[in-house]
Amino acid sequence: MEKRAFVPLFCRGDVGGMTYIITNNIVNYLIVIATLSGVLGWPDAIVYGRVIPGMSIGLMLGGLYYAFMAYRLSRKEGRSDVTALPSGVSTPAMFVILYGVIMPIHYALGDPELAWSAALAACFIGGAIEFVGGFVGPWMKKSLPRAVLLGTVAGIGFIWMATQGVFDVYGDPLVGLPILVVAMIGVFGGYLFPRRIPPIVVAILGGIVYAYALGRTRFDFSGVGFYFPDPAGCLESLANGFAVVVPYLTIIIPVEIYNFIETMDNVEGANAAGDNYSVREAQFADGACTMVSALFGGVVPNTVWLGHAGLKKSGAGMGYSWLSGLVLGGAGMFGLFTFLSGLVPPAICAVTFLWCAVVMLAQAFKACEKRHYAAIGVAMVPPVAEYLFTQVSGAVGVAKVWPETLASGLSGYNEEITRLLLENGVMWNGVPAVKHGAIIVGLLLGAMTVFIIDRRLDKVAWTALSAALLSFFGFIHSAALGVYPSSPYMMGYLLVAVLCAVLHRAEKNKWLEAPDDDFEYV
Repeated sequence: MEKRAFVPLFCRGDVGGMTYIITNNIVNYLIVIATLSGVLGWPDAIVYGRVIPGMSIGLMLGGLYYAFMAYRLSRKEGRSDVTALPSGVSTPAMFVILYGVIMPIHYALGDPELAWSAALAACFIGGAIEFVGGFVGPWMKKSLPRAVLLGTVAGIGFIWMATQGVFDVYGDPLVGLPILVVAMIGVFGGYLFPRRIPPIVVAILGGIVYAYALGRTRFDFSGVGFYFPDPAGCLESLANGFAVVVPYLTIIIPVEIYNFIETMDNVEGANAAGDNYSVREAQFADGACTMVSALFGGVVPNTVWLGHAGLKKSGAGMGYSWLSGLVLGGAGMFGLFTFLSGLVPPAICAVTFLWCAVVMLAQAFKACEKRHYAAIGVAMVPPVAEYLFTQVSGAVGVAKVWPETLASGLSGYNEEITRLLLENGVMWNGVPAVKHGAIIVGLLLGAMTVFIIDRRLDKVAWTALSAALLSFFGFIHSAALGVYPSSPYMMGYLLVAVLCAVLHRAEKNKWLEAPDDDFEYV
């Protein structure tokens, strides 16, 4: 009987896979720590005692399960060249959750404990949405224009990640600029050092040594210990958080839709590379691991990463997946990230911010038809409102003046403060309205742009009608869910729906002439 070849438990190619998974996930950990501890001032008991171990448990389970999927595929097809799916923290979703959900909740409540409870609920809801994506994902992918989805996420990445990355680099240029250039030589120039060592790895590891030599970082083992969250306590906090997080569903739902479509795209990329994984099973796995992570204290979702084709080309198998999962799980539960947060300079996180954001932006244009570029640009704009709102509110908050919920449902300032902001040249007109449900607003505006380009005014009308319905129930343009029968946004969208329906009929009756096939708007 012929002996069938199975993927080995560990092979030489798995070393590169481990470097890819562990290095990039560590940077994500450091971003979470820097935001929660450094920016928001959450106590170590929450950050290192609950959030980081919860994240680690989710990533560990993901790594183990994807290794199991690789082993099962290897047995099914009788070959040893199967590569496990790369997985980890979803970087775009992580930024949206940190800055679009956790940060405003924290400032609104002023209570880290309650804000963490709401973040748990957001993470769990996100995992449930991703799990459901296993059933409805193919339909969503078919219904949502790719330019719309990628454009909205690119806008989030550009305004939050790229700007923060550049600003942090110039915050300490002596450290930041050399690290940035070395990393860019690899990620944008494609250069490699001897033995095919990527410059991004040299930038990260060399940057740590360089920053330490300059006295910017330190060795601190005081936080190392055993941290295992209390599931019962997390479950109670999760239940409390659901009531707080409801107004933020307009942010959570769209970003998780993006997340499960990202999983779908990346698994399809793995299929194209020769490993026939089930898209639906991967979406179920991501959703389940995210929900488990939330039950143990985690606040950011899991996803399948890009890079499967490159890992396969380098000879990675299943070993990098299960071993990386165990390493990250152990590091989180034994407090090793307390040590890393003091040792790794902010410039390294900044380089990753910039790199990921630029890749997201470039991917949005690369993966879409040229004629839909306008839709990408339009979809990128609404997320800017989130950024402006946060910056203006933070600056005005120095004077102890905070946004208030108005009768219209908008979260903004009273008439006097709004007038002062506008008179002093602050871009504030319409910002509070677009800020609420910014991701959905980006999807809607981008979709209408795509349908106009494709000369489907009937679809523009249906999209505007959907926007009117979302406005009526407060999913967009309102600070809280509810019923808003007098919403001017609902009325505006209804007018657009009627107008486009009439124009569509006019086009059918030859009263409105469609442009020629070679029409270009640029």
